[in-house]
Amino acid sequence: MLLEMMSLSETLVEWLTTHMNGLPRELIIFVISLLPILELRGGLLAASILGVPIVPALCICIIGNILPIPFILLFIEKILKWMKTTKHLHGIADWLEKKATGPKAEQIRKVEFMGTLLFVGIPLPGTGAWTGALIVSLLHVDRKKASLAIFLGVLLAAAIMCVITYLIPWIVRQF
Repeated sequence: MLLEMMSLSETLVEWLTTHMNGLPRELIIFVISLLPILELRGGLLAASILGVPIVPALCICIIGNILPIPFILLFIEKILKWMKTTKHLHGIADWLEKKATGPKAEQIRKVEFMGTLLFVGIPLPGTGAWTGALIVSLLHVDRKKASLAIFLGVLLAAAIMCVITYLIPWIVRQF
């Protein structure tokens, strides 16, 4: 399952980089970093594929990943409430609420700050800033605490993904 999700993310990144061809590389990785599911992880993978140097890639991907988070923290409950009143979106709203309040969410609630930081920061499928923001919003975690934990989680994810997308390939090329 984990490998399938990682493969799906890589496929999405490759598709996006191919179909956004002609746009500046930096814009491509920024857009990918904004998207749920792919987020910073996909942005850094795309940056590596597109040959964007690590420092600009990190800055662009972190900004792209963090940009939607305040809006999610402030408005997701209202958006979900509205979605439940529509004919076609209520199923998605229900699914998002179940995902955000499931077993992983209870673990986060027990250790709010560190749980959120690790949930966002360890780059596994189904985790990340979008999902972390959704969970802490629906669990009514203090927004200031949640924002800091999410930001630090994004930095942790950035460090881990830099090792995976830049450092390991560089080491392999040295041999």
